[in-house]
Amino acid sequence: MLTRRDFVKGGVALVSIGTTAQSVLKGAVAFAAQNSGTLVGPGNKKTLVLVQLAGGNDGLNTVVPASDPAYRSARRTLGIAEEGVLPLAEGFGLHPSLTGMKGLWDAGKLAVVRGVGYPGQNYSHFKSMAIWQAGDPKMELDNGWLGRTLEKLESEEHDPFLGFNIGASTPDEMRSPKIAVPSVRNPEDYGVKVGGKLGDPSHARTATMLKLYEQYPAASPYGALLETTVETAMSSSKMLQEVASTYTPAVEYPDSSFGSGLSVLAEAIVGDLGMRVGHITLGGFDTHNNQADEHTGLMETLDGGLTAFYQDLAAHGKADDVLVLTWSEFGRRVEENANGGTDHGAGSVLFALGNGVQPGLFGDAPDLSALVDNGNVPYTTDFRRVYATVIERWLGVPHAELLGQQWEQLGFLAA
Repeated sequence: MLTRRDFVKGGVALVSIGTTAQSVLKGAVAFAAQNSGTLVGPGNKKTLVLVQLAGGNDGLNTVVPASDPAYRSARRTLGIAEEGVLPLAEGFGLHPSLTGMKGLWDAGKLAVVRGVGYPGQNYSHFKSMAIWQAGDPKMELDNGWLGRTLEKLESEEHDPFLGFNIGASTPDEMRSPKIAVPSVRNPEDYGVKVGGKLGDPSHARTATMLKLYEQYPAASPYGALLETTVETAMSSSKMLQEVASTYTPAVEYPDSSFGSGLSVLAEAIVGDLGMRVGHITLGGFDTHNNQADEHTGLMETLDGGLTAFYQDLAAHGKADDVLVLTWSEFGRRVEENANGGTDHGAGSVLFALGNGVQPGLFGDAPDLSALVDNGNVPYTTDFRRVYATVIERWLGVPHAELLGQQWEQLGFLAA
């Protein structure tokens, strides 16, 4: 075990995991109260990768009701021509840019859940995101729905990559007072750093770390815990650097931050770092203006990234154990606005992708001739049914306690 002095002499300081010394300390103190848990279903090593489509994705132009006259009437400019839609089933089809995902549909690797939302839809980005992230429209449950799930998956021997986020800070759905989730943009930048000469005790960051340890010595109630927390950060840094040095993508990822982020998640999966839940965000879906071009570009980015990710995992023999699930805080209104876009809506669609899905269309298709709230798509599938299905059938954890009640599960994963 490294001592505090060895830690500093070795030329290390705080790890850049999207946090600060204060949050590291808070996490360490919270971890002291953690009950030792057991891994639910020790043979289950399946991984969930959650993809947030931030801004409110237009579900109607993602999974298009191609033959619906109400869609055609409301979207005289933005409506996608029926001959351009990539056909699925029941008169629905994918956006023309989702060619890779259409191939996955044809191969039986893609499920679509329609009409996803919740009662009393909130049309604020921040409030609706918070509702999805908490897994609770009433906001009465503590922490994030994945944070609560990760607590159940935590083994007695802490795994630093149990949850893993691509980004600058922990997303709210993964927040937990018991589980530290590394947030990384680039593996090369995820490391223990001081800046300046390594190991120089006069360096400002080194001095700060020394003061931090002096304030919380190992003999104090939380001193040893803080030391362990930092050691965990160090070990996760080393693990990711080692994996990055040996991992070679089997395919070429798109030249985008989304594509490169998915490549990092693939590194962690291929490198067997113990990740059970990964998270990545693709933003830009608040398409009030110029939606035709903007949404097409977003669909191309989503399609290229997820297709490469699946192909990479398949080539490395990992596709059987990874489920990709998309979500967005709400959909868009049915009728296009005067600016060539659509405004905040309600029910939308999400994708479940991987070898483990039961392919097809799930959830009732919303009736576009019976709109709600001044022109919105009514929800037909409560998003908590999706969460319940993933928590229980994929991650192997009973869902009722985590979501506050029992929910009827959906058939896109086998029971």
